[in-house]
Amino acid sequence: MTAQSWLQIAATLAIAFFVSVPAGRYLGRVFMDRKTLFDPIFDPIDNLIYRLTGRELAAMPMNWKTYTLHVLATNLVMLLIVFLILVAQGHLPLNPRHFAGMEPMLAFNTAISFMTNTDWQSYGGETSLSNLSQMAAITFPMFTSAATGFVVAMAFIRAFVVTDGGANLGNFYRDMTRLLTRVLLPPTFLLALFLVWQGAPQTLTTSVVAHTIQGGLQTISMGPVAAFESIKHLGTNGGGFFNANAAHPFENPTPATNVLLTVLMMSLPAAIVIAFGEMISNRRQAWVLYAVMSAMLLAMLPLAVIPEQSGTTTLTRAGIETAATPTQPGGNMEGKEVRFGIASSSLFATVTTTFTTGSVNTMHDSLTPLGSIPTLFGMMLQCVFGGKGVGFLNALVYGLIAVFVAGLMVGRTPEFLGKKIERAEIILVSLTLLIHPLIVLAPSSFSMVMPFGVSSLGNAAMHGYSEVLYAFVSTAANNGSAFAGLNSNTIWYNLALGIVILIGRYPPIIFMMGVAGSVAAKPTSPPSVGSLRTDTLQFGIFWLAVILIVGALAFFPALILGPISEFLAMRRGLLF
Repeated sequence: MTAQSWLQIAATLAIAFFVSVPAGRYLGRVFMDRKTLFDPIFDPIDNLIYRLTGRELAAMPMNWKTYTLHVLATNLVMLLIVFLILVAQGHLPLNPRHFAGMEPMLAFNTAISFMTNTDWQSYGGETSLSNLSQMAAITFPMFTSAATGFVVAMAFIRAFVVTDGGANLGNFYRDMTRLLTRVLLPPTFLLALFLVWQGAPQTLTTSVVAHTIQGGLQTISMGPVAAFESIKHLGTNGGGFFNANAAHPFENPTPATNVLLTVLMMSLPAAIVIAFGEMISNRRQAWVLYAVMSAMLLAMLPLAVIPEQSGTTTLTRAGIETAATPTQPGGNMEGKEVRFGIASSSLFATVTTTFTTGSVNTMHDSLTPLGSIPTLFGMMLQCVFGGKGVGFLNALVYGLIAVFVAGLMVGRTPEFLGKKIERAEIILVSLTLLIHPLIVLAPSSFSMVMPFGVSSLGNAAMHGYSEVLYAFVSTAANNGSAFAGLNSNTIWYNLALGIVILIGRYPPIIFMMGVAGSVAAKPTSPPSVGSLRTDTLQFGIFWLAVILIVGALAFFPALILGPISEFLAMRRGLLF
């Protein structure tokens, strides 16, 4: 790797950091109902929405059960609407290419995927969906699914600061409205304009015909791409308007847009941590968590970048130059865009999986075995910042377990932010923690022994297993990216992955809201000499150790069977 490549990566990370801090403080003010500079603009919009939907509903105080019930009910209604649009798109307007309605099992998978912030795609957007479907069934839930994870996290944080015993953790509809109008919609509008300036189309024209230099004709698909891309990355959604995703020049036209999209994926998930510190009035606690997450991200980046730049022994034996020179990129360029190169592609791959976005500008199926490990492990942990709200909650799951274990080790009462962590909370966070490996490892193993699972593989042996493992870990983590060598548009994979998406999304929300209700009902204990401080460097290191140890115990055997075995076989010349 050249110094320029590392500087490029460092600059992108620095931009994301400097964006996340003011964004987090702004988020904290929004969700604490404090005044902001933009209130004169957004208050009339919010009031109009409350008037149309019912002021009583948006003013009703909600405990954890009521809040969770309204989250689930609202998501269910939107899921049914999205499903019906996809199935009936052949009879709906804005369909000049006369695409037929989506097959019901595929529509089931797609509707669940986009309603849960997963955005797993078993279809090609430009060859399957009308403009109406792209906007109403795909782009619309990108806003609401991102907002759902976010507001649940905000309700959870309030549980540690409320003084009413948990009777009011906020109002789901008010939280959702304020997040949409004050956080997601304004920047996506401006970002879409920037993307249009850089070359992304934003039009209801579905295609144009180009005359090639060979004298032939080529039909080029188009559509409302810029709006799709802006919320896709800001909302850590993923998916692609085109099948090539962010490698497509209409989705990601220039190096400037590539940096922008990378920063967008990181900004709000990191900002939630800063908002956490503002809401609990303890910025030091937020910085400890921020440091834990950042340490994992910085450790994973070299594991992705260096193997990709080093290439493979297969490339070396083929006489391909693997060292970077002024005229050659070197390394493993398979599946990568030359205009982005190895450094930007590896950074993008790591960010999109650790922040569980799912957008890709390089084909992950073409990554080296070692280069693919950070993408898999980031989704397995789900808390290297992770997706909007969900990654933050997963980090707190590990934090509560760390508090409980540390308290037992030193003989102190386990407390987090002044709330005692007892048997009820540990049962719920343990269930939350165990769901993820269960819904990844069990269906992955089952798929590898059943003919209908193996028949979809694009590769044999260890890499084929990695394709299946990646699919289930991606959907369980609500990420949505894929190794792409797996044909997932089958009855088995559409059904299995859809169920995994649902279980990976909603039971953890229910369990963590249960934890919120439990801790909110407890009195806040003032700090004492017997209190275990969680806003120190020492506890941050312990927090990090718990995450890595638990993650390794759960998933390291699966990594050995997949990318690690593939790397060893490649080194011994057993793979060509």
